[in-house]
Amino acid sequence: MKSTGIVRKVDELGRVVLPIELRRNMGIAIKDSLEIFVEENTIILKKYEPADVFSGSMEDLIDYKGKKVSKASILEMAKIAGLNVQ
Repeated sequence: MKSTGIVRKVDELGRVVLPIELRRNMGIAIKDSLEIFVEENTIILKKYEPADVFSGSMEDLIDYKGKKVSKASILEMAKIAGLNVQ
């Protein structure tokens, strides 16, 4: 892990402000979602990248009723359902 040399305090509601330089470098915009991971005594924040709910793929995604589904998963489900899709 690389240290940025930046220190921030947690406020009374548990919030921490990410510096603008860090947000710009990481491509984090206002209203973007972040995933939170814990590894031993370390908290890791990662920009949330939606993926296919079935395969985890992040390629050729389609939004269906608020969920991400890849075209490959749709084709596979069509075959399972007995539909002839090319």
